[in-house]
Amino acid sequence: MQPLKSSFYQLDKNQVRWFYAITVLICAVIGYGLIKGYLFSVGLPFALILLLMTIFRLDLVVYLAVFVTPFSINLAKTSIGIGVSLPSEPIMFGLFLVFWLKILSEGGLDKRITNHPVTWMIFFHLFWYSITTATSSMPMVSFKSTLARFCYISVFYFMVLYLFSYYKNIKKFLWLYMIPLGIVCLITMANQAAAGFTEKNAHIAMVPFYNDHTAYAAVIAFFIPLLIALIVNPEETKKARTNAILMFVLLVTAIVLSYTRAAWVALAGGLACYLVYVFRIKDWMVYTGIALVVITYALFHVQITMYLERNDKTSSTDFSAHVQSIGNISTDDSNIERLNRWSCALRMFKDKPIFGYGPGTYMFQYGRYQKYSERSGISTNFAEGGGSHSEYLGPLAEQGIFGPITFILIAAVVIQRSAKFLRRCNDKSTRGLVKGLLMGLVTYWIHGGLNYFLDTEKAAVPFWGFIAALVALEIYYDDHTAQKLSERSAA
Repeated sequence: MQPLKSSFYQLDKNQVRWFYAITVLICAVIGYGLIKGYLFSVGLPFALILLLMTIFRLDLVVYLAVFVTPFSINLAKTSIGIGVSLPSEPIMFGLFLVFWLKILSEGGLDKRITNHPVTWMIFFHLFWYSITTATSSMPMVSFKSTLARFCYISVFYFMVLYLFSYYKNIKKFLWLYMIPLGIVCLITMANQAAAGFTEKNAHIAMVPFYNDHTAYAAVIAFFIPLLIALIVNPEETKKARTNAILMFVLLVTAIVLSYTRAAWVALAGGLACYLVYVFRIKDWMVYTGIALVVITYALFHVQITMYLERNDKTSSTDFSAHVQSIGNISTDDSNIERLNRWSCALRMFKDKPIFGYGPGTYMFQYGRYQKYSERSGISTNFAEGGGSHSEYLGPLAEQGIFGPITFILIAAVVIQRSAKFLRRCNDKSTRGLVKGLLMGLVTYWIHGGLNYFLDTEKAAVPFWGFIAALVALEIYYDDHTAQKLSERSAA
């Protein structure tokens, strides 16, 4: 199977000549500006370098967007008050525009991309976003939310699929996110150490890079199963495995010190799924187990709820008590507030079951749906209180019944196609990478039941990037050739 053909990441001889000509011209302009004392000349090189990269080496701009994402700061949380993350989102928006201009000029997306079932589900997802934006109760809010979703998917699914036509680029993408994430973890833990590792400080120690500990831990959880897959892969070099071990230790330490119970639950679920593949547990056994859990809850949900209400453990630095507090729905404000938000989402859905209130509107609309008896000590009637705390109930309120269905369909098809691919793939290195990517996504699908982060670039980059990597491996891998993917990466 040949890699996708595109001019995105290749330079011909004429482009090289133009590159050198423009570089010389830029140097002349900068030199003249410095001689004349123009201050803008100091920043001009960076802007022009980015422009040159966009024209001649678009892949480097994609890598730049990935690398700066963990470092980006959302200005909405600053005195400026603008809901834009710098520098990542302007770069992503520029890539979004350039990508579709190039695609349209080249005759459209590659057929192997458009014909893939995961792409069909993503098109359905974006289509329903567009429909519910047109019917939204707050059109401008929904338009911004939908534009962001289109931007993230365009760049980190469709665009990187071309980049991932070479195997080595997948790992390059992953490490370009993990390295700055690791640096952010070190900064966060240094802040925690300065405050004495208190739980209260753990909620804000990652600011301004992440808004709170839940988003920070959710992103970390993406990469832990992937690192395990790299560590246990005997075909990885000693240096690569050592780097993976060091990063694994750092991220595990960071997620433990984040005191984020939802991330711990998600990570446990992801690792449990990983063991399903390791021990080759039959599909029927997995489906039976899931069915038994669902049936048990349906039959005994009253008793389960009564048991949870007797749990009086609250969040604390005592890890044993902190874990037990996961089931406390009687006195733990975090859990009570999460139930309050979910109840509001269900009431909103009952009012607008087909189209919902529109993408991005939940935080502005849920206040009037609260009941006094369900409010917690941290409840608020205003938008600064955050979202729905669910990737499933939030879209249910905002986009009606098809909101969560489109998201669940993407997950179902990704899992089904990845499982099918694993059955025919004989390359151990590739199999390990697929398992690590898939289990990383599973952590987020589980976490999505408790929190909602895909409207931020921090979570969107790894989420859509992981899906793109799985699709790319399926598209480009040919089990009937003598070459391995790793050998094709040098092409």
